[in-house]
Amino acid sequence: MLSLVSALASALDPRGQHPLADLPMFEIPTLGELAGTFIEVDVPETTALLAVIAELAGDDEVLRARIRRTLDDRAAAEPVWLTRLSETTVYRILRMGHVFGDGDNVMLGVRLAGEYGVTFLVYVDHNMGTVVKDAFVVPEPIDVVVAEYEKSTAGEPGMVWEELSGADARAWIDEAISLGAITFPPFETESWPECRPLVEWVVRRLPDGGTGYQRPQWEQKQRDDLANRFFASVWGRRLDDADHRSLLESLMWYAVDYGPGDPLRWSSVKVEILLTDWLPRKVVAPVRFLSLAPDLLRAFVCFVHDEVDMPQVLTDETLAAINDCRRQFLQGIQAATSPGPPELLAALGGNADIAGVPGLINHDMLSEMALNNLAQAVGGRRQLDRLGVKPLPDEVFRWGGIPEDIAPRVTEVLALVDSCCDELLDVEYRTACRRLLARVALADPAVFSRRGRVETAAAGLVWIVGQANGLFDGTDSSGLRVKDLAAHFGVGNGSPAQRGVTMLRAVGLTGSAYGVNLGSPDYLVAECREWLVQHRDTFRDRMGM
Repeated sequence: MLSLVSALASALDPRGQHPLADLPMFEIPTLGELAGTFIEVDVPETTALLAVIAELAGDDEVLRARIRRTLDDRAAAEPVWLTRLSETTVYRILRMGHVFGDGDNVMLGVRLAGEYGVTFLVYVDHNMGTVVKDAFVVPEPIDVVVAEYEKSTAGEPGMVWEELSGADARAWIDEAISLGAITFPPFETESWPECRPLVEWVVRRLPDGGTGYQRPQWEQKQRDDLANRFFASVWGRRLDDADHRSLLESLMWYAVDYGPGDPLRWSSVKVEILLTDWLPRKVVAPVRFLSLAPDLLRAFVCFVHDEVDMPQVLTDETLAAINDCRRQFLQGIQAATSPGPPELLAALGGNADIAGVPGLINHDMLSEMALNNLAQAVGGRRQLDRLGVKPLPDEVFRWGGIPEDIAPRVTEVLALVDSCCDELLDVEYRTACRRLLARVALADPAVFSRRGRVETAAAGLVWIVGQANGLFDGTDSSGLRVKDLAAHFGVGNGSPAQRGVTMLRAVGLTGSAYGVNLGSPDYLVAECREWLVQHRDTFRDRMGM
């Protein structure tokens, strides 16, 4: 019964309709509307369903009160334990992880209705961005489940078991659910996200105020020291030249700013992502230079795993993965650095199949498409042609046309945005954020009349401008991450993006955790516009313009 209602609630959850999904958007009923149909029919089956919906209704106290008034006038729900769901408690929480840090199973020992022991397992994947990738319920007490896992993993090196406090577990899971909800394409399994409402119901019973997953923090000096130790070691001494040092910086960039964030531990999954996807896609360099990566990575893995006393069997698995990925990596960098029409067209969002038709697509046509793609960021080809690189001025906030009734709330958001830009960014970002704040307030004043934390609204605004300027993708000189932004405002890691997407819709735009296009140079800092101009000129040169 719990799983059934959870699946129904998940199907009605608006988080399931992602703006990037290639599916028609349609109105779906709310959980309250579904409950209304059950309220109208007084039979034992609807009574049981309503008893569960009242528990899984989240923060909707109005719906919960409405259901309880209905249940007071009916015969008690059957089975009897449905009437005691409010007595559910979480009595033990464990984290089952691994020294590589790819992900963690958070296990919650739950006593349903104060009596029945079950175990909730939530898998948080750090390689994919610290998101919930799967979750399910085992109808056994947690001690039984843990014993089975210990038995099945006996003899496997690197397993880590740790007790978690309720507050920390709530922070871990809440943040991972929030980030997963804005990830596209979403992670789906036989049980996820169908059991998400059920997981959230249990997690709400835990205390708040805990600390979520903490990525290792590596300052630049620490990275430099690690690189110097490597090149002075027996593994790196023969590779100590300018090319290998430069390439190691890229490997460190990936290791520190993506995935688990630890350059000292490399799993087979981590190296597969690096070699088959991230490095060919993110680092633009000659094939000769990039082809050094597999051997450099092998040497670096041997060095860092020796530093942390990694079991040799685990190091061997990682080295084997590097060998397995070598061919695909070399093919990938060749395609990335010398793209033909199919690759270029696919990169621009077109149909790569038609690029193989002789005479239909050529490099000039693709360069033209690339220029049009760049033009979208600034509002058109004319704006792209005239795009300058002068820094945005220090500009005051423009109040013209903003309704008086939202002025106090806009003032609060403005102060928070200014403070963030002053502390973490610069004058250009402050001006861009001020301009966007005015645009949102004029386009949809209701955004600032709704209930909600002003810190979340401010974080959403800075997130939008940051995404539009490539602030969080590692190419910006500031090195700021979404996590840093969330920490500054004291909100969850997924909150800036969630609120930001709402604000984008208010001004008729779309966006996601992967990118934002504001369609105007008014919100782009000089560094971003310089990048656009550089690529504009490159494509023009290819076309002989």
